[in-house]
Amino acid sequence: MSNNKIPKIIGASLPNMPWEDRPSDCADAVWRSAKNPVIGRYEIPISNSIYNSAAVPFGDGFAGVFRVDDKSKNFRLHVGKSMDGYKWDIRSEPIEFDRGCILEPFIEGYDPRVVKLDDRYYVTWCDSYHGPLIGIAYTYDFEKFHQLEYPFMPCCRNGVLFPRKIGGKYAMLNRPADMGMTAFGDIFYLESPDMKYWGNCKYVMGPETRSWQHVKVGAGPIPIETTEGWLLIYHGVWLNVNGYNYCMGAAILDIDEPWKIKYRTKPYLLAPSETYEMVGDVPNVIFPCASLHDADTGRIAIYYGAADTVTGMAFTKLDILVDFIKSNSL
Repeated sequence: MSNNKIPKIIGASLPNMPWEDRPSDCADAVWRSAKNPVIGRYEIPISNSIYNSAAVPFGDGFAGVFRVDDKSKNFRLHVGKSMDGYKWDIRSEPIEFDRGCILEPFIEGYDPRVVKLDDRYYVTWCDSYHGPLIGIAYTYDFEKFHQLEYPFMPCCRNGVLFPRKIGGKYAMLNRPADMGMTAFGDIFYLESPDMKYWGNCKYVMGPETRSWQHVKVGAGPIPIETTEGWLLIYHGVWLNVNGYNYCMGAAILDIDEPWKIKYRTKPYLLAPSETYEMVGDVPNVIFPCASLHDADTGRIAIYYGAADTVTGMAFTKLDILVDFIKSNSL
C-alpha cells in the first residue's frame, strides 16, 4: 500500500459470510464465484428472472429483498432468507407495503438496496410514479414493511443510503434520470435530517469520455466504511454497436465529505464475459447491488445482476481492492 498501512473495514465481524479464495490462475482484483449464477431465473414458480437484488446479515444468516420480474413482466420486490448466502428461500408472494397515508398508487419495484441503519433495515428501490423515482421503506423483521413518502420528484434512480449518519444527517447517493433508458447519468449526494426532507445536493461523479463508463454511472451496493474512506462499488455504462454494456468499477470517497473522490478506477473491475452475463433478457450487463463484508478478514462478497436475468456473486479483499484502485486511479 502507498501509505504502508493495511486498510481496514470499519464494521462488524461476519465469519459466516459466503467466501471463495481467489483461484490460483487469476490475478484480477475481483473474481467470480465458481457457483455462479448463485440465483437462477426460475427460483420460484412465477419468476421470469431474479437479479439486481440486495442482501444483508440478519439473525444467524442473511435476509434480502429481491427483484423478481414475473412471467407477465411485472417488476416486484420479494423477501428472501438464507443461512449461507448462496441458497435462498425466496417467497413467491411480493412484499405488500404498509403505505399509511401515502395516496399515490404503488406501480412497481425494482433494483432494491437494503441497509441496517439505526434500529431498523431501510429498503430503497426504483418505483414508478409519473416516471421512475426512488421509494423508501423500513422493516424490523423482514415481515412487515412500512413505506415512507417518496423522497424525491421523478425522475431519478439508484437510491443508495449510507450505513450511518454523516455530519448528523442521513445521507444518500442517487442518479437523476429521464422517462426511458437514460442515455446520461451522474451520481449526486444528498442529506436529510429526518429521512423525509432531502437537500444540500452535491455532485459526486459522472461519466468519463473514451472509457467503459463514458455513457453513465450509478451507485451500486451500500458504501463500505473503511480506514481509507468510503468504498463505493458502482456500475458504469459504455455504448458500442451492440448497445449498452454495463461493467463494475469502484471508488474511494472522503469519509467526512463523501462527495469528494479520493480515487476511482480507470479500468473496470468486472465486465460481461461469462455466458450468463452476456446472454439474457438484456445482454452484456453486470449490475452490482449488494455486498457482504467481514471486518476481521477484510473479505467482501458482491452480489450483482447478470444480463438482467440471474444473480451472480464475486469476491475480493479490501487490501487487494484498495491497492488496485489506488494504482489504477483516474
